Amino acid sequence: MNDTRSQRLHALGALLRGEALASQEEVTERLKRLGFAVTQATVSRDLEQIGAVKVKRGGLLSYALPEQIGAADWSTGRLERLLREFVVSIEWAGPLLVLKTPPGSAHMVASAIDHAQLPEIAGTVSGDDTMFVALRDGANADAVLKRFERMMGREEVRYA
Repeated sequence: MNDTRSQRLHALGALLRGEALASQEEVTERLKRLGFAVTQATVSRDLEQIGAVKVKRGGLLSYALPEQIGAADWSTGRLERLLREFVVSIEWAGPLLVLKTPPGSAHMVASAIDHAQLPEIAGTVSGDDTMFVALRDGANADAVLKRFERMMGREEVRYA
């Protein structure tokens, strides 16, 4: 990571700790005022890298850093958001769940599942658009699948 990027990430963290910013456009504008040449796409990548998520605080939706909210809340909120945004299908295959995503997205979802430290899940393996979720011995795959469906806000998920 070069110094400019490091400085930008540091400034971004300070901004999010200091004020409620509700959109990437607001964040982009604030960073530009601080002298950083950024685009919305750069800000999007930076927010993801530092683990910023949108949370409702005091009735307002704004970005927050993991240390600003409880670790469990952050992990669960991030997992729910990524499941909702990126998982297009889930299939139960023995002791595994197979999740499909758009190309380039599987690793983000797998990482969120790993960080959530769900007791039923031993770990994940991801490729470009597919991931395997390995269940612990004795875990109920159907119950985990239904839990993911609830987190996604979907009654029915397309099955592969």
